[in-house]
Amino acid sequence: MKVKTKSKKVNRAWLNDHVNDPYVKLATREGYRARAAYKLKEIDETLGLIKPGQLVVDLGSTPGAWSQYLRRRLSPGGAAIGALNGTIIALDILPMAPIEGVVFLPGDFREPEVLQKLEHEMQGRKADVVVSDMAPNLSGIESADAARISHLVELAVEFGQHHLKPEGALVAKVFHGSGYGPLTRLFKGTFKVVKPIKPKASRDKSSETFLVGIGLRRSGPQA
Repeated sequence: MKVKTKSKKVNRAWLNDHVNDPYVKLATREGYRARAAYKLKEIDETLGLIKPGQLVVDLGSTPGAWSQYLRRRLSPGGAAIGALNGTIIALDILPMAPIEGVVFLPGDFREPEVLQKLEHEMQGRKADVVVSDMAPNLSGIESADAARISHLVELAVEFGQHHLKPEGALVAKVFHGSGYGPLTRLFKGTFKVVKPIKPKASRDKSSETFLVGIGLRRSGPQA
């Protein structure tokens, strides 16, 4: 019974923190589906990644907060609806409610059929920016979780190598831990410029951070 009591306390504490979180309140007020929108917003405002006319691919897009932010950035008036100057293609294995102007492809981009649909939507173009907020379900076993996290980041990097413009950028969520060093080296071997960013919207208790790679190295990742 102690475990259940502790679990209830933890859940209650998390719920209390969530309800009182300023970014949760801001997301509700501004119409975003999740507070995560402000993580991408800070990264974008720091590095100036998202510009009108771009083609942006959102990996692991559900529930859609990042796609919502991208949609507003590519709108001439910053609106959630109406005209859109650019292309946003979102992918996720989970369903996502529609966002005006965003093409959503359900499925795993590693599957040939899904990748073919993506390439059809890209119409022979390369992406200016790829963003990935993908994260696995964590088991609490550090070694297993680190491997799952690393695998998703490696997939995002590989996707970027094949689908980004030479000067394009990749934003990927990572976690500090045993796999962080190798992932940083992977980014540095793949991109000319690498920036780690911990947005203010990332909770202090979270080991979450983001790696941003800009400009593909012609030779690809180095050993």
